[in-house]
Amino acid sequence: MPSHVSADHPAAQPPARGSVDALISQTRRLKGDMDAVRQDAQGDATDPEGRWQRALYDLARHQLDDLDAHLAQLRDGPRPVPPAGPPPAAAAPRRGSLLSRVGSAEWNLLTDEAVWSEELYRILGRDPATPPLTLDELPCLVLEEDRPRLTAMVTDCLVDARPIDGEFRVLHPTGTPRTVHMMGEPVLDSDGATASMWAVLRDVSELRRTQRAVRESQDSLQARRQAQTEHRLAAQLQEAVLPPHRVPLRLPHEGPSTLDVAACYLPAATTSLIGGDWYDALELPDAETLLGVGDLTGHGPAVTSNTAMLLGALRGMAMAGAQPARLLSWLNQLLDATARPVLGSAVCCRYRPQTRTLVWAQAGHPAPLLFRDGTGRRLRAPEGSLLGAAPRAAYEQAEETLREGDLILLHTDGLAPADRLLALAPLLEGTRSSQECVEAAVRECGEDERTDDACVLVARVTR
Repeated sequence: MPSHVSADHPAAQPPARGSVDALISQTRRLKGDMDAVRQDAQGDATDPEGRWQRALYDLARHQLDDLDAHLAQLRDGPRPVPPAGPPPAAAAPRRGSLLSRVGSAEWNLLTDEAVWSEELYRILGRDPATPPLTLDELPCLVLEEDRPRLTAMVTDCLVDARPIDGEFRVLHPTGTPRTVHMMGEPVLDSDGATASMWAVLRDVSELRRTQRAVRESQDSLQARRQAQTEHRLAAQLQEAVLPPHRVPLRLPHEGPSTLDVAACYLPAATTSLIGGDWYDALELPDAETLLGVGDLTGHGPAVTSNTAMLLGALRGMAMAGAQPARLLSWLNQLLDATARPVLGSAVCCRYRPQTRTLVWAQAGHPAPLLFRDGTGRRLRAPEGSLLGAAPRAAYEQAEETLREGDLILLHTDGLAPADRLLALAPLLEGTRSSQECVEAAVRECGEDERTDDACVLVARVTR
Protein backbone atom coordinates (compact mmCIF):
# COMPACT_ATOMS: atom_id res chain seq x y z
CA MET A 1 0.00 0.00 0.00
CA PRO A 2 1.26 3.54 -0.55
CA SER A 3 2.98 5.14 2.38
CA HIS A 4 1.14 7.92 4.22
CA VAL A 5 4.31 10.01 4.24
CA SER A 6 3.89 12.42 1.34
CA ALA A 7 6.97 13.50 -0.56
CA ASP A 8 7.36 17.26 -0.45
CA HIS A 9 7.65 18.95 -3.81
CA PRO A 10 10.85 20.97 -4.24
CA ALA A 11 10.40 24.63 -3.39
CA ALA A 12 10.39 27.18 -6.19
CA GLN A 13 13.82 28.71 -6.68
CA PRO A 14 14.46 32.48 -6.93
CA PRO A 15 15.49 33.87 -10.32
CA ALA A 16 19.12 33.90 -11.40
CA ARG A 17 20.98 36.37 -9.19
CA GLY A 18 22.90 37.90 -12.08
CA SER A 19 19.90 39.27 -13.94
CA VAL A 20 18.22 40.65 -10.80
CA ASP A 21 21.50 42.10 -9.51
CA ALA A 22 21.80 43.98 -12.80
CA LEU A 23 18.32 45.47 -12.27
CA ILE A 24 19.23 46.43 -8.71
CA SER A 25 22.38 48.19 -9.94
CA GLN A 26 20.39 50.10 -12.55
CA THR A 27 17.82 51.11 -9.94
CA ARG A 28 20.50 52.41 -7.60
CA ARG A 29 22.21 54.35 -10.38
CA LEU A 30 18.84 55.87 -11.23
CA LYS A 31 18.36 56.88 -7.59
CA GLY A 32 21.73 58.59 -7.63
CA ASP A 33 20.87 60.41 -10.86
CA MET A 34 17.53 61.51 -9.42
CA ASP A 35 19.21 62.85 -6.28
CA ALA A 36 21.56 64.92 -8.47
CA VAL A 37 18.68 66.27 -10.59
CA ARG A 38 16.68 67.09 -7.48
CA GLN A 39 19.64 68.99 -6.03
CA ASP A 40 20.03 70.98 -9.25
CA ALA A 41 16.32 71.76 -9.34
CA GLN A 42 16.25 73.40 -5.90
CA GLY A 43 14.50 76.72 -6.33
CA ASP A 44 12.49 79.27 -4.48
CA ALA A 45 10.67 77.55 -1.62
CA THR A 46 7.82 80.04 -1.97
CA ASP A 47 7.20 79.13 -5.64
CA PRO A 48 4.16 76.78 -5.81
CA GLU A 49 5.47 75.07 -8.95
CA GLY A 50 8.88 74.54 -7.36
CA ARG A 51 7.34 73.00 -4.25
CA TRP A 52 5.15 70.79 -6.41
CA GLN A 53 8.16 69.57 -8.40
CA ARG A 54 10.15 68.93 -5.23
CA ALA A 55 7.31 66.84 -3.82
CA LEU A 56 7.14 64.84 -7.05
CA TYR A 57 10.86 64.16 -6.81
CA ASP A 58 10.30 62.89 -3.27
CA LEU A 59 7.45 60.66 -4.38
CA ALA A 60 9.48 59.23 -7.24
CA ARG A 61 12.42 58.65 -4.89
CA HIS A 62 10.15 56.71 -2.53
CA GLN A 63 9.03 54.53 -5.43
CA LEU A 64 12.62 53.79 -6.41
CA ASP A 65 13.41 52.85 -2.80
CA ASP A 66 10.47 50.43 -2.90
CA LEU A 67 11.65 49.01 -6.23
CA ASP A 68 15.15 48.48 -4.82
CA ALA A 69 13.77 46.64 -1.78
CA HIS A 70 11.44 44.40 -3.81
CA LEU A 71 14.14 43.48 -6.31
CA ALA A 72 16.38 42.47 -3.41
CA GLN A 73 13.56 40.30 -2.04
CA LEU A 74 13.03 38.76 -5.49
CA ARG A 75 16.73 37.94 -5.67
CA ASP A 76 16.87 36.38 -2.21
CA GLY A 77 13.55 34.52 -2.45
CA PRO A 78 10.68 34.49 0.09
CA ARG A 79 11.71 34.87 3.70
CA PRO A 80 11.19 31.69 5.77
CA VAL A 81 9.62 33.78 8.52
CA PRO A 82 7.75 37.06 7.96
CA PRO A 83 9.65 40.04 9.38
CA ALA A 84 8.32 41.78 12.46
CA GLY A 85 6.57 45.10 12.07
CA PRO A 86 4.69 46.49 9.09
CA PRO A 87 5.14 44.71 5.75
CA PRO A 88 7.41 46.24 3.11
CA ALA A 89 5.78 48.60 0.64
CA ALA A 90 4.92 47.24 -2.80
CA ALA A 91 5.55 49.08 -6.03
CA ALA A 92 2.44 50.65 -7.51
CA PRO A 93 1.12 49.33 -10.82
CA ARG A 94 1.84 51.63 -13.72
CA ARG A 95 -1.56 52.73 -14.92
CA GLY A 96 -1.00 55.91 -16.85
CA SER A 97 1.66 58.47 -16.11
CA LEU A 98 2.65 59.53 -12.61
CA LEU A 99 1.35 63.08 -13.24
CA SER A 100 -2.15 61.78 -13.92
CA ARG A 101 -2.24 60.29 -10.40
CA VAL A 102 -0.79 63.25 -8.48
CA GLY A 103 -2.58 66.52 -7.73
CA SER A 104 -1.60 69.66 -5.89
CA ALA A 105 -3.38 72.29 -3.84
CA GLU A 106 -2.67 75.47 -1.91
CA TRP A 107 -4.85 77.07 0.74
CA ASN A 108 -4.31 80.79 1.54
CA LEU A 109 -5.16 81.41 5.18
CA LEU A 110 -5.27 85.18 4.78
CA THR A 111 -7.78 85.28 1.92
CA ASP A 112 -9.40 81.90 2.56
CA GLU A 113 -8.81 81.08 -1.11
CA ALA A 114 -7.92 77.65 -2.42
CA VAL A 115 -6.26 76.55 -5.64
CA TRP A 116 -6.51 72.98 -6.89
CA SER A 117 -4.81 71.37 -9.87
CA GLU A 118 -6.91 69.57 -12.46
CA GLU A 119 -5.44 66.25 -11.34
CA LEU A 120 -6.63 66.81 -7.78
CA TYR A 121 -10.20 67.28 -8.98
CA ARG A 122 -9.92 63.95 -10.76
CA ILE A 123 -8.43 62.17 -7.73
CA LEU A 124 -11.15 63.39 -5.38
CA GLY A 125 -13.92 62.86 -7.92
CA ARG A 126 -14.94 66.54 -7.98
CA ASP A 127 -16.34 68.48 -10.93
CA PRO A 128 -13.60 70.88 -12.18
CA ALA A 129 -16.32 73.49 -12.73
CA THR A 130 -16.96 73.69 -8.97
CA PRO A 131 -14.81 75.87 -6.72
CA PRO A 132 -12.09 74.09 -4.73
CA LEU A 133 -12.91 73.21 -1.15
CA THR A 134 -11.39 75.15 1.71
CA LEU A 135 -9.59 73.43 4.55
CA ASP A 136 -12.76 73.65 6.62
CA GLU A 137 -14.79 72.00 3.83
CA LEU A 138 -12.28 69.31 2.87
CA PRO A 139 -13.29 66.85 5.64
CA CYS A 140 -16.74 66.48 4.09
CA LEU A 141 -15.14 64.29 1.40
CA VAL A 142 -13.34 62.09 3.92
CA LEU A 143 -14.77 58.93 5.51
CA GLU A 144 -16.02 59.71 9.00
CA GLU A 145 -13.53 57.45 10.79
CA ASP A 146 -10.60 59.16 8.99
CA ARG A 147 -11.66 62.76 9.64
CA PRO A 148 -9.88 63.06 13.01
CA ARG A 149 -6.63 61.97 11.33
CA LEU A 150 -6.93 64.63 8.61
CA THR A 151 -7.86 67.31 11.15
CA ALA A 152 -4.85 66.44 13.31
CA MET A 153 -2.46 66.60 10.34
CA VAL A 154 -3.76 69.98 9.19
CA THR A 155 -3.77 71.40 12.74
CA ASP A 156 -0.17 70.30 13.36
CA CYS A 157 0.86 71.91 10.08
CA LEU A 158 -0.89 75.23 10.66
CA VAL A 159 -0.21 75.60 14.39
CA ASP A 160 3.16 73.89 14.89
CA ALA A 161 4.53 74.24 11.33
CA ARG A 162 4.97 70.46 11.02
CA PRO A 163 5.13 68.88 7.55
CA ILE A 164 2.15 66.80 6.50
CA ASP A 165 2.76 63.18 5.57
CA GLY A 166 -0.23 60.89 6.00
CA GLU A 167 -3.20 59.17 4.43
CA PHE A 168 -6.97 59.27 4.58
CA ARG A 169 -9.82 57.76 2.60
CA VAL A 170 -12.41 59.58 0.55
CA LEU A 171 -15.64 58.28 -0.92
CA HIS A 172 -15.39 58.52 -4.70
CA PRO A 173 -18.56 59.33 -6.70
CA THR A 174 -18.35 55.75 -8.07
CA GLY A 175 -19.22 54.59 -4.55
CA THR A 176 -15.84 53.07 -3.80
CA PRO A 177 -13.51 54.43 -1.11
CA ARG A 178 -10.16 55.72 -2.37
CA THR A 179 -6.99 56.08 -0.31
CA VAL A 180 -5.21 59.42 -0.71
CA HIS A 181 -1.66 60.14 0.43
CA MET A 182 -1.04 63.78 1.36
CA MET A 183 2.33 65.53 1.68
CA GLY A 184 2.59 69.25 2.42
CA GLU A 185 4.22 72.09 4.32
CA PRO A 186 3.20 75.45 5.77
CA VAL A 187 4.32 78.64 4.01
CA LEU A 188 5.44 81.25 6.51
CA ASP A 189 5.29 85.00 6.08
CA SER A 190 8.07 87.43 6.98
CA ASP A 191 6.99 87.39 10.62
CA GLY A 192 7.18 83.57 10.83
CA ALA A 193 3.42 83.12 10.91
CA THR A 194 1.67 80.58 8.70
CA ALA A 195 0.28 82.36 5.65
CA SER A 196 -0.76 79.37 3.58
CA MET A 197 -0.44 75.63 3.25
CA TRP A 198 0.46 73.68 0.12
CA ALA A 199 0.11 69.97 -0.44
CA VAL A 200 0.62 67.26 -3.02
CA LEU A 201 -1.99 64.52 -2.97
CA ARG A 202 -1.72 61.15 -4.63
CA ASP A 203 -4.28 58.38 -5.12
CA VAL A 204 -2.55 55.33 -3.58
CA SER A 205 -5.56 53.01 -3.63
CA GLU A 206 -3.98 50.70 -6.18
CA LEU A 207 -0.68 50.80 -4.31
CA ARG A 208 -2.35 49.76 -1.06
CA ARG A 209 -4.27 47.02 -2.85
CA THR A 210 -1.00 45.68 -4.22
CA GLN A 211 0.57 45.83 -0.76
CA ARG A 212 -2.33 43.82 0.67
CA ALA A 213 -1.96 41.26 -2.13
CA VAL A 214 1.77 40.92 -1.41
CA ARG A 215 1.13 40.61 2.31
CA GLU A 216 -1.66 38.07 1.87
CA SER A 217 0.37 35.99 -0.58
CA GLN A 218 3.32 36.07 1.82
CA ASP A 219 1.06 34.95 4.69
CA SER A 220 -0.40 32.20 2.50
CA LEU A 221 3.05 30.99 1.49
CA GLN A 222 4.21 31.01 5.08
CA ALA A 223 1.12 29.08 6.22
CA ARG A 224 1.64 26.51 3.48
CA ARG A 225 5.28 26.01 4.41
CA GLN A 226 4.35 25.72 8.07
CA ALA A 227 1.69 23.11 7.24
CA GLN A 228 4.17 21.12 5.14
CA THR A 229 6.73 21.19 7.94
CA GLU A 230 4.17 20.11 10.54
CA HIS A 231 2.91 17.33 8.26
CA ARG A 232 6.42 16.05 7.69
CA LEU A 233 7.24 16.10 11.41
CA ALA A 234 3.98 14.39 12.34
CA ALA A 235 4.41 11.73 9.66
CA GLN A 236 8.01 11.02 10.65
CA LEU A 237 7.08 10.74 14.33
CA GLN A 238 4.17 8.47 13.48
CA GLU A 239 6.40 6.26 11.33
CA ALA A 240 8.81 5.98 14.25
CA VAL A 241 6.26 4.88 16.87
CA LEU A 242 3.84 2.66 14.91
CA PRO A 243 4.88 -0.91 14.06
CA PRO A 244 5.75 -1.40 10.37
CA HIS A 245 2.60 -1.91 8.32
CA ARG A 246 4.16 -3.07 5.05
CA VAL A 247 5.51 -6.34 6.51
CA PRO A 248 3.08 -8.87 8.13
CA LEU A 249 3.97 -9.92 11.67
CA ARG A 250 4.06 -13.52 12.78
CA LEU A 251 3.92 -13.75 16.55
CA PRO A 252 5.68 -14.90 18.57
CA HIS A 253 8.89 -14.20 16.70
CA GLU A 254 10.55 -17.37 18.02
CA GLY A 255 9.03 -20.84 17.91
CA PRO A 256 5.79 -21.78 16.14
CA SER A 257 3.73 -18.71 15.30
CA THR A 258 0.23 -18.54 16.74
CA LEU A 259 -0.96 -15.27 15.15
CA ASP A 260 -0.62 -13.81 11.65
CA VAL A 261 -0.94 -10.04 12.14
CA ALA A 262 -1.18 -7.19 9.61
CA ALA A 263 -2.12 -3.56 10.11
CA CYS A 264 -2.30 -0.26 8.27
CA TYR A 265 -2.68 3.44 8.96
CA LEU A 266 -4.88 5.20 6.39
CA PRO A 267 -4.69 9.00 5.98
CA ALA A 268 -7.85 10.96 5.28
CA ALA A 269 -8.64 11.54 1.61
CA THR A 270 -9.81 15.12 2.18
CA THR A 271 -6.95 16.56 4.25
CA SER A 272 -3.19 16.28 4.58
CA LEU A 273 -3.25 16.54 8.39
CA ILE A 274 -1.95 13.56 10.37
CA GLY A 275 -4.50 12.50 12.97
CA GLY A 276 -4.28 10.58 16.24
CA ASP A 277 -5.27 7.10 15.02
CA TRP A 278 -2.86 4.34 16.08
CA TYR A 279 -2.43 0.60 16.18
CA ASP A 280 -0.04 -1.72 18.01
CA ALA A 281 1.03 -5.35 18.02
CA LEU A 282 3.66 -6.46 20.53
CA GLU A 283 5.02 -9.82 21.64
CA LEU A 284 4.74 -10.14 25.45
CA PRO A 285 6.37 -12.49 27.95
CA ASP A 286 5.12 -16.11 27.97
CA ALA A 287 4.43 -15.85 24.20
CA GLU A 288 1.31 -13.70 24.75
CA THR A 289 0.53 -10.88 22.32
CA LEU A 290 -0.72 -7.34 22.82
CA LEU A 291 -3.10 -6.08 20.13
CA GLY A 292 -4.66 -2.63 20.13
CA VAL A 293 -6.03 0.27 18.13
CA GLY A 294 -7.21 3.70 19.20
CA ASP A 295 -7.76 7.33 18.32
CA LEU A 296 -6.78 10.57 20.05
CA THR A 297 -8.56 13.82 19.29
CA GLY A 298 -6.73 16.41 17.20
CA HIS A 299 -4.34 16.60 14.27
CA GLY A 300 -0.71 17.47 13.66
CA PRO A 301 2.53 17.16 15.62
CA ALA A 302 0.89 17.77 19.02
CA VAL A 303 -1.47 14.80 18.77
CA THR A 304 1.27 12.64 17.24
CA SER A 305 3.45 13.46 20.25
CA ASN A 306 0.62 12.40 22.57
CA THR A 307 0.25 9.20 20.56
CA ALA A 308 3.94 8.42 21.07
CA MET A 309 3.54 9.01 24.81
CA LEU A 310 0.46 6.78 24.99
CA LEU A 311 2.06 3.94 23.02
CA GLY A 312 5.16 4.06 25.19
CA ALA A 313 3.06 3.79 28.33
CA LEU A 314 0.85 1.09 26.79
CA ARG A 315 3.81 -1.12 25.87
CA GLY A 316 5.60 -0.64 29.19
CA MET A 317 2.55 -1.51 31.28
CA ALA A 318 1.68 -4.48 29.05
CA MET A 319 5.24 -5.83 29.34
CA ALA A 320 4.90 -5.47 33.14
CA GLY A 321 1.86 -7.77 33.05
CA ALA A 322 -1.02 -5.28 33.23
CA GLN A 323 -4.27 -6.80 31.99
CA PRO A 324 -6.41 -4.82 29.48
CA ALA A 325 -8.90 -3.33 31.98
CA ARG A 326 -6.18 -2.17 34.41
CA LEU A 327 -4.07 -0.95 31.50
CA LEU A 328 -6.89 1.28 30.17
CA SER A 329 -7.53 2.61 33.66
CA TRP A 330 -3.91 3.75 33.95
CA LEU A 331 -3.91 5.20 30.43
CA ASN A 332 -7.02 7.17 31.36
CA GLN A 333 -5.25 8.67 34.37
CA LEU A 334 -2.21 9.45 32.22
CA LEU A 335 -4.19 11.38 29.60
CA ASP A 336 -6.09 13.25 32.30
CA ALA A 337 -2.81 14.33 33.91
CA THR A 338 -1.11 15.63 30.75
CA ALA A 339 -0.39 19.36 30.42
CA ARG A 340 -2.92 19.61 27.60
CA PRO A 341 -5.61 17.02 28.35
CA VAL A 342 -7.00 15.18 25.35
CA LEU A 343 -9.74 12.63 24.77
CA GLY A 344 -9.18 9.27 23.20
CA SER A 345 -10.76 5.95 22.48
CA ALA A 346 -9.06 2.55 22.44
CA VAL A 347 -9.53 -1.18 22.40
CA CYS A 348 -6.82 -3.27 24.04
CA CYS A 349 -6.50 -7.04 23.68
CA ARG A 350 -4.19 -9.66 25.18
CA TYR A 351 -4.05 -12.98 23.34
CA ARG A 352 -3.10 -16.14 25.25
CA PRO A 353 -2.07 -18.81 22.74
CA GLN A 354 -2.03 -21.65 25.28
CA THR A 355 -5.82 -21.45 25.63
CA ARG A 356 -6.55 -19.41 22.47
CA THR A 357 -8.21 -16.83 24.70
CA LEU A 358 -8.63 -13.17 23.79
CA VAL A 359 -8.87 -10.97 26.88
CA TRP A 360 -9.92 -7.46 25.99
CA ALA A 361 -11.29 -4.13 27.20
CA GLN A 362 -12.45 -0.97 25.48
CA ALA A 363 -12.61 2.76 26.19
CA GLY A 364 -15.44 4.27 24.12
CA HIS A 365 -14.24 2.37 21.03
CA PRO A 366 -15.83 0.06 18.43
CA ALA A 367 -15.69 -3.56 19.58
CA PRO A 368 -13.48 -6.13 17.81
CA LEU A 369 -15.10 -8.05 14.96
CA LEU A 370 -14.81 -11.85 14.90
CA PHE A 371 -14.95 -13.65 11.53
CA ARG A 372 -15.47 -17.40 11.56
CA ASP A 373 -16.59 -19.81 8.83
CA GLY A 374 -17.61 -17.06 6.42
CA THR A 375 -19.68 -15.01 8.88
CA GLY A 376 -18.86 -12.12 11.17
CA ARG A 377 -20.13 -10.67 14.45
CA ARG A 378 -19.26 -7.99 16.99
CA LEU A 379 -17.89 -9.11 20.31
CA ARG A 380 -20.05 -8.06 23.23
CA ALA A 381 -18.38 -4.97 24.68
CA PRO A 382 -17.59 -4.58 28.39
CA GLU A 383 -18.13 -1.22 30.08
CA GLY A 384 -15.60 1.52 29.40
CA SER A 385 -15.68 5.29 28.86
CA LEU A 386 -13.46 7.53 26.74
CA LEU A 387 -9.89 7.96 27.89
CA GLY A 388 -9.34 11.33 29.56
CA ALA A 389 -13.08 11.95 30.14
CA ALA A 390 -13.24 11.02 33.85
CA PRO A 391 -10.14 10.49 36.02
CA ARG A 392 -11.76 7.78 38.17
CA ALA A 393 -13.51 5.87 35.38
CA ALA A 394 -13.72 2.08 35.82
CA TYR A 395 -13.09 -0.37 32.98
CA GLU A 396 -14.28 -3.95 32.66
CA GLN A 397 -12.84 -6.68 30.50
CA ALA A 398 -14.21 -9.65 28.61
CA GLU A 399 -12.85 -12.95 27.31
CA GLU A 400 -13.48 -14.72 24.02
CA THR A 401 -12.29 -18.24 23.16
CA LEU A 402 -11.00 -18.45 19.60
CA ARG A 403 -10.45 -21.31 17.16
CA GLU A 404 -7.77 -22.00 14.63
CA GLY A 405 -8.56 -19.99 11.50
CA ASP A 406 -10.55 -17.32 13.34
CA LEU A 407 -9.92 -13.74 12.27
CA ILE A 408 -10.08 -10.75 14.62
CA LEU A 409 -10.44 -7.28 13.06
CA LEU A 410 -9.78 -4.14 15.09
CA HIS A 411 -10.49 -0.75 13.56
CA THR A 412 -11.02 2.94 14.28
CA ASP A 413 -14.29 4.59 13.33
CA GLY A 414 -12.74 6.45 10.37
CA LEU A 415 -12.50 3.20 8.37
CA ALA A 416 -16.18 2.25 7.96
CA PRO A 417 -19.26 1.37 10.06
CA ALA A 418 -19.09 -2.06 11.65
CA ASP A 419 -22.05 -3.36 9.60
CA ARG A 420 -20.22 -2.56 6.38
CA LEU A 421 -17.14 -4.43 7.59
CA LEU A 422 -19.18 -7.43 8.75
CA ALA A 423 -20.64 -7.67 5.24
CA LEU A 424 -17.12 -8.44 3.99
CA ALA A 425 -17.12 -11.84 5.74
CA PRO A 426 -17.39 -13.95 2.53
CA LEU A 427 -14.61 -11.94 0.90
CA LEU A 428 -12.29 -12.22 3.90
CA GLU A 429 -12.94 -15.95 4.14
CA GLY A 430 -11.24 -16.43 0.79
CA THR A 431 -8.01 -14.60 1.70
CA ARG A 432 -4.79 -16.44 2.45
CA SER A 433 -3.21 -14.04 4.94
CA SER A 434 -3.94 -11.18 7.27
CA GLN A 435 -2.19 -8.83 4.84
CA GLU A 436 -4.67 -9.77 2.12
CA CYS A 437 -7.53 -9.18 4.58
CA VAL A 438 -6.26 -5.66 5.32
CA GLU A 439 -5.88 -4.88 1.63
CA ALA A 440 -9.37 -6.19 0.85
CA ALA A 441 -10.98 -4.22 3.69
CA VAL A 442 -9.27 -0.99 2.63
CA ARG A 443 -10.17 -1.54 -1.01
CA GLU A 444 -13.82 -2.32 -0.33
CA CYS A 445 -14.27 0.60 2.09
CA GLY A 446 -13.16 3.09 -0.54
CA GLU A 447 -9.87 4.95 -0.08
CA ASP A 448 -11.17 8.10 -1.81
CA GLU A 449 -14.24 8.45 0.43
CA ARG A 450 -12.62 8.81 3.85
CA THR A 451 -13.02 12.17 5.56
CA ASP A 452 -10.94 11.13 8.58
CA ASP A 453 -7.82 9.04 9.08
CA ALA A 454 -8.22 5.44 10.18
CA CYS A 455 -6.42 2.30 11.35
CA VAL A 456 -7.20 -1.35 10.77
CA LEU A 457 -5.52 -4.37 12.34
CA VAL A 458 -6.23 -8.00 11.47
CA ALA A 459 -5.00 -11.02 13.45
CA ARG A 460 -5.62 -14.59 12.24
CA VAL A 461 -5.23 -17.54 14.60
CA THR A 462 -2.80 -19.91 12.90
CA ARG A 463 -2.57 -22.79 15.42
